Amino acid sequence: MNKHRYDLGCDVLINGAGLVGSTCALALAQNGLDVLILDQSPSDPPIQPEPVRVSALNIASQNILTALSVWNSLSAEIKTPFEKIEVWDATGRGHLKFEAASIGIEQLGHIVSNPGICATLHQAINEHPNTSIIWADAITECVTSENKITVLTENGRTINSQLLVGSDGAKSKIRKLANIEHEANSYQQVAIVASVTTSKPHGSCARQRFLETGPLAFLPISNNQCSIVWSSDLEEANRLLMLSDTAFSEALAAAFNYELGSIESVSLRRSFPLARQHAKRYIGDRIALIGDAAHTVHPLAGLGANQGISDAAALSQIINARHSENRDFSTRSVLRRYERWRSSENAFLLDTIDSLQKCFGIQNPVVSRARSAGLNLTDRSDILKRNLMHHAIGFGGQTPLLAQK
Repeated sequence: MNKHRYDLGCDVLINGAGLVGSTCALALAQNGLDVLILDQSPSDPPIQPEPVRVSALNIASQNILTALSVWNSLSAEIKTPFEKIEVWDATGRGHLKFEAASIGIEQLGHIVSNPGICATLHQAINEHPNTSIIWADAITECVTSENKITVLTENGRTINSQLLVGSDGAKSKIRKLANIEHEANSYQQVAIVASVTTSKPHGSCARQRFLETGPLAFLPISNNQCSIVWSSDLEEANRLLMLSDTAFSEALAAAFNYELGSIESVSLRRSFPLARQHAKRYIGDRIALIGDAAHTVHPLAGLGANQGISDAAALSQIINARHSENRDFSTRSVLRRYERWRSSENAFLLDTIDSLQKCFGIQNPVVSRARSAGLNLTDRSDILKRNLMHHAIGFGGQTPLLAQK
């Protein structure tokens, strides 16, 4: 792709320059495809002030980003390793702990700054001869013909490509234009996010406590801070958001049973509603959906970003293999391979996480005792824990080739 002009044509057009869309672009460009990303943001977004939104990336996602020459470019301020995961039930005595050393690895994953990793991906895209980003424009319509898909944009552009990839979030415009229906169910919860400094060190451990009103997670980030994700029912979330910083810090430390001591400082708080969404189809005529455009899930397991990165790696693997044979890579029969692969795996994860969310939401003494027994039984079983960790680090299903490197 000629970086010095805009020729209104590419092999693949991706709508959305976020973590998943940018990963997909670089993965496709590895095989010589010309990839153009379109994003409605006014410009390459600068790194935002606190609270910085973060993602928990597992080993599979790390391998994918390493294969794309991105991971090693991330500074220590952007990625923080976690070696342990602890989970416990506030209404019972159940406790579960995972340790990387028990399966012979150094970390279970990293907590990564979303703005930081996106900035690094965008730099790699700008430096790659086959990839470009157009900012401050949005797709208004698309028309599919026998051998291409044509999109029109708000700024009057006409762009032709062989494949259009929707990586444009939960309110995906591409999903809507392709007339792809999706299931949407609210969890009736709001997630409050903030960056906090605790009086005790986090010890490179990701922790989550299941409260009566929803899960509370403390995720380790740089400078011995933690990024918190406090999922609560609507009434409790509204109450927490109205508190002063001092009152919120006291409530937060108490809700976490002072596991990390007191809260010494707290950033601005932000919140967003939680909902499960799953597209009934992942593909259309020369169209494929990845990431949140195809699925969203409760953050309690920290798998959302990993699912999207795996989508990107799986789609690029199928497309690149077909392109290497000099054959049309965007026919329905080809895209159906991607849909069968990722739709089934994502549905399993969504259903599993939904079951966990519902199970821990039941406030009944009998159920609480059963939950505690299950957590403690799992904690005592090396076989069960190893199997769960194998899934958690990203190798539980059909793993994309990029993740295996």
